[in-house]
Amino acid sequence: MTEKERAEHYKRMTETPVSRLIGRLAVPTIISMMVSALYNTADTFFVSALGTAATGAVGIVFSIMAIIQAIGFTIGMGAGNILSRQLGAKEDDKATVTASSGFFFALLLSVILMVVGIAARAPLMRLLGATDTILPYAEDYATYIFYGCPVMCLSFVMNNYLRAEGKAFFSMIGLTAGGVLNIVLDPIFIFVLGFGTAGAAMATALSQLVSFLILLSFFLSGRSSVRIQLRKVSKAGRTYMNIIRVGLPTLMRQGLASIASIALNVGASAFGDAAVAAMSISGRINMFAFSAMLGFGQGFQPVSSFNYGAKRYDRVRKASVFTAFVGTLIMFVLALLCIAFAPQIIAIFRKDDSAVMEIGVMALRSQALMLPLTGLVTTANMALQSTGQSLPATVLAMSRQGIFFLPLIAVLPRFLGLWGIVLAQPLSDFITFFIALFLFRYFLKMLKEKVVQ
Repeated sequence: MTEKERAEHYKRMTETPVSRLIGRLAVPTIISMMVSALYNTADTFFVSALGTAATGAVGIVFSIMAIIQAIGFTIGMGAGNILSRQLGAKEDDKATVTASSGFFFALLLSVILMVVGIAARAPLMRLLGATDTILPYAEDYATYIFYGCPVMCLSFVMNNYLRAEGKAFFSMIGLTAGGVLNIVLDPIFIFVLGFGTAGAAMATALSQLVSFLILLSFFLSGRSSVRIQLRKVSKAGRTYMNIIRVGLPTLMRQGLASIASIALNVGASAFGDAAVAAMSISGRINMFAFSAMLGFGQGFQPVSSFNYGAKRYDRVRKASVFTAFVGTLIMFVLALLCIAFAPQIIAIFRKDDSAVMEIGVMALRSQALMLPLTGLVTTANMALQSTGQSLPATVLAMSRQGIFFLPLIAVLPRFLGLWGIVLAQPLSDFITFFIALFLFRYFLKMLKEKVVQ
């Protein structure tokens, strides 16, 4: 970028009305997140034609994908929030060092995960809750997911960098291209070429490679505010510690999401393949709806971090309130749709299996009841993280699928049976909302005091 372009970008990020700026950044991020969730759901849809066990396998391996996402998002959001504040403070050289260091750090970690995962995939699938009938499908699917691990992880990193810069449109292009390609390739690899569940994973890995190459081109061609260069990688340990510290809420959120997925699969497996498949389907649909809030929140995050770095605390406060209010409205509408059309939605995946239908409908409706609460929870988490409030952000990130969910999923099934599996996440969401409300009020009060000073 030229100096003139940098100056124009700075002015746009610090002077455009926050509602308009968030809307402009949120539209491409919402599209990106929903396309990403859609092609994950597409895997479940196409694989479901292979049977209940194959459908369950996708749910089993989803926890592996959550680990990959945890690495990418932890480093991407950690480094991204730092470089966004550095750009807001006009420290462009430091921002490039942060971006380069985070990129190659993620590459190292993802390669290690790939090697370990391929070597130990059979016992790992057992550990994740695969039954005897699900195991062969899970192994086939997991193998190619592990092969694609580095490019998936780095795509998440670069995607977060571009959003942190306020260039959400570029991020959308990379993710959408890969998502559309995955949806096209799924039926070809699964049915036409006859690769089955492995074909779904091949399609995912190949589409992620395309996304990776598109996203990387933006950095190599100079269309981003920062560059990714090996010579700019920091040798100071504090650089990586700072990235992890800022990304810690994301690590807790994504890492615990993976652990929660494992706990859910293990708990559901006690009730048979139908329960595992039903919880996998309802979980993917719930995630698809929730991705709209994640996308909207990620449109807010660079506005928050950039203006915090520029010491425009009044704008951060306005942006936070706006995001929480609009996000809650969005999730309320989506919740109503999920509750009203739950049977029709579940039937898209497994209408010929009555057990999957019954469990899936009650799980989807139970989860949808709590969707409106995620508007405030997500905003509070992203507001705290984007402004460097790592401790409260980490506590909140650990709450939903860690502090509350894990004890609930361990205890409730003993007393409520299958209903305990279904209700664990909604109850955890309900309790987490009150923690988020307390922290959000604290955050707004802190910003108000900074404005007065």
